[in-house]
Order: sequence, then structure tokens, then C-alpha cells
Amino acid sequence: MAGSRPLRSVLYMPAANVRALEKAKGIDADALIFDLEDAVAPDAKEAARERACAAAVSGEYGYRELTIRCNGLDTPWGHEDITAAGAAGPAAVVVPKVSGVSDLAAVADVLDAGGAAELVRIWAMIETPAGIANVREIAGFERTAALVMGTNDLASELRATITPDRAALVPHLAACLVAAREAGVVALDGVYNDISDADGFAAVCVQGANFGFDGKTLIHPSQVGPCNDAFSPSLDELGFHRSVIEAFEAAAAAGRGVATVDGKMVEHLHLAEARRALAFAAAIAQR
Repeated sequence: MAGSRPLRSVLYMPAANVRALEKAKGIDADALIFDLEDAVAPDAKEAARERACAAAVSGEYGYRELTIRCNGLDTPWGHEDITAAGAAGPAAVVVPKVSGVSDLAAVADVLDAGGAAELVRIWAMIETPAGIANVREIAGFERTAALVMGTNDLASELRATITPDRAALVPHLAACLVAAREAGVVALDGVYNDISDADGFAAVCVQGANFGFDGKTLIHPSQVGPCNDAFSPSLDELGFHRSVIEAFEAAAAAGRGVATVDGKMVEHLHLAEARRALAFAAAIAQR
């Protein structure tokens, strides 16, 4: 369920890299994706699978939500990846290049055949034109827990250029966000490639948060802190939300159906948003 726990920062970690897996235990990311796909060479796939599954069951990653990105079922490694990952019991398997519900159904069948618990969900990567076209059905699939934007692959397949404002991708990001909100699943923005460009990264984080994404996928530990900041309510925002709740409580006690804060009328939608933001801040604090 979107918003039930913080997923502001979701860091890809190459599962073939033992040092990276160890380092991840101390990185302040809300979630980790142990990657068996893009970050792993073909001759290291099997070792990476074993390490990712061992990490998922280790109990050594604290509050972090753990997921495993498997190779697709159309590759030589996909079936074994999904079977092993499901048996390890991460929060989810991350499935690349999901084109439609049939892809998810096939993954679910492999998970079930391998004895995976029903709690092992699917994070569907939306990174192809077919994925965009079918995103509503993908989001609504019973095992889907998150949509993960694969903006690099999507831009490549669209023959689009990723500019600082990501104008070419905005309609597709919005379509996926709408689908996620309708289905009640998490929506994660795509990665930012230039690790050295702190200002550009911060701007894109703010853009994603303003769009309404729950968080962002990341490729480097240095991106975690700024990402957490961008997707967390500020102290000023939390103060406003508390004022909204207090104003509505006072209005209800006086028999009024509307309230004002700082001279502006606030509605029940603002009350709901205030409660959600304060609950989210509490979840971050408890993490």
C-alpha cells in the first residue's frame, strides 16, 4: 500500500559485489534493490544470485526494505533468479521491462511454483512503450506492490532526450503516477545518472516529489541523503499540517464545517493530507 512505510530512497546495489553488500548495511536508504540484472556480468550471475538471497535472509540490514531485481524470464537466468529470490523471502522481486499483465502472471506462477510466500510481492519496472500503454493493468495486478520507473531505458526506446526538466518524460511519468494512485501502490521515480551533479540531482528529486512520487531509485550512496530530504516533509510543512488539524478540531467543537489557517480556508482534503503527512513523519522517526 502506497504511503504505509517510507520508501523515499531506494538504492540499487550490485549483488556480485561483496563489499557493496556489506557497505549497504550502513547506508541510510529506506530500501535496497540487490541487483542481478544490469549491474552484473553474465559470468557473475549465479554468484550474485546466491549473495543476494543470502543477504535477504541475513537479518543484517535493519529497517531497510529488501528487494531483489531478477533477470527477465526471457533470459537464461530469469527463472532461477525468481525461484531463488522468492524462496529467500524479500519484500519483493523487482521485474525489469514489464510489458503487460501476462509478464506479471508468469512471474507469479514461478514464485508460487517455487514455494514463495504470498508476502513476496512484485515491483514492476515500467521502461518500455508497452509498459506505458498497459500501466493501469500492471498497477492493478494483484501481486503488484510498486511501479518503478526505468527512465533510461524508456527514453532510449522512445528516442527521447533526457533534459534537465525531463520534459519528454513528463507525460509518461504522470501516467504511471496516476495508475499507481488508482491502484494504491507505490510509485518510484527513476535514477539520475550524473553522480557528480549534486544540484541537478537535487532539482530532479524535488521535481519527483512535487509530481507526487513516493520516492526515487538511486545508483550511488551519496544520493541517499539529498533524496531523503526531498521526499520528507519539512519542519515548516509539518507545522502547517498540525495547524490544519488544530483548526479543524476547533471548528468542529464550534459546530463549523470549515476552518481557516493563516487567513486561508482549508478543506477536508487538507485535513486528510495533514494526517497523512504527520503519519509519514512518524514512520520516518520510528524507522
